[in-house]
Amino acid sequence: MTVPLSGARAARVFLCFAFGYLLSYALRAVNAVIAPALVAEMHLSNADLGLLSSAYFVSFGAMQLPLGVWLDKYGARRTEASLLLCAALGAAVFASSSSLAGLWTGRALIGIGVSACLMAAFKAYRQWFPLERQSQLASWMLVAGTSGALTATVPVTLALPALGWRGIFWVVAALLLAVAGAIFFLLREVERQFDDGAAKGGAAKGDAAPDGGYRRIFGSAYFWRMGVPGLLNHGIFFALQTLWAGPWMMTVLGKSAQQTGQILFAFNLVLLLSYLALGWAAPRLVARGWNTHRIIGIGIGGMVLAQAAMLLTSAPMAWLLWLLLAACVPVTTLVQSHVGLAFPAALAGRANSAYNLQLFIGAFATQWGFGVAVDQFKAHGVLAADAFRATLAVAVLLQAGALAFFLLNRAQPGTPGT
Repeated sequence: MTVPLSGARAARVFLCFAFGYLLSYALRAVNAVIAPALVAEMHLSNADLGLLSSAYFVSFGAMQLPLGVWLDKYGARRTEASLLLCAALGAAVFASSSSLAGLWTGRALIGIGVSACLMAAFKAYRQWFPLERQSQLASWMLVAGTSGALTATVPVTLALPALGWRGIFWVVAALLLAVAGAIFFLLREVERQFDDGAAKGGAAKGDAAPDGGYRRIFGSAYFWRMGVPGLLNHGIFFALQTLWAGPWMMTVLGKSAQQTGQILFAFNLVLLLSYLALGWAAPRLVARGWNTHRIIGIGIGGMVLAQAAMLLTSAPMAWLLWLLLAACVPVTTLVQSHVGLAFPAALAGRANSAYNLQLFIGAFATQWGFGVAVDQFKAHGVLAADAFRATLAVAVLLQAGALAFFLLNRAQPGTPGT
């Protein structure tokens, strides 16, 4: 029997995957900070900016279904290390491009390259750590990801005058190569230890999917109860966090670039602390009789109300509503974890990847569609700030509909149709 990881080896595994996810999340969020510099140098419209940023999400989302299969077949170490090389290439292409097409290609390569950063970690943790540590490791990964979002705010704002957005992406390319090397070389011994243990026990290296595979997941009523909020509520939040929050602060609330960077830093800091708080509070609430679906419904309801309130005020302190939004968002992690637990262990990776696909479809559509809608409203004579409000109002209505679907749909894991 293979001895579970502990001590320095466990820390090495976590840190390798955590740094990869930190970079992934930073790259997801960085356009919200560098958007003014990109628009000024490349003469981009709002629609162009949305299309450019959404390239990350559409390529990331397109990778999710094959990714689940690759992780089972080749393992987390090889899959993530190989894909991170693609991300490094994408960062180099982005840094050296002089056209929208070149920037879009670089951004798409980045999305492909970092698509395994969270799913590979979950796969490795499932294989290499005991079950009782899975929830804790997942929470720590989300803290690492949010730390990446923090890195993409004030630190990037401070580095922009010295390095420019091109220099920042050259630095990121080098960091991606370093993490790819660390995962491939430093985790080889750990992977071999568990492969040897599985072989001695007569187990196959990868999990064999039960009959049905993705067809079983997408045919599940419970998957769609959770997947629709992932598509709309979680996906729209990602689009706001990673792009449109910055332009909202400047256009609707009249903040400067420096003030916007500081607000986004506070926003992501609250998000990080809220992930930690939920990781502590959720199991205690459940132990006291709270239904997890009730916790999810309250959190998503708070997200919708916070965004609805943003439509009603542009007062100097209105940015505090974004902190309220950040405090509610972590419940979406309960949605994703429940999707993974609703299916057999051999399908857990594919179930998580299928949920991620919904999330990134929503994020792609919103990043691009938000910019298109703002430009269309402005073309019909609507002031820029009012165009942003009208577009967010549409997004709020979609999220309210998704919340109603979740609350009215009573499907449970293991019920007919799952």
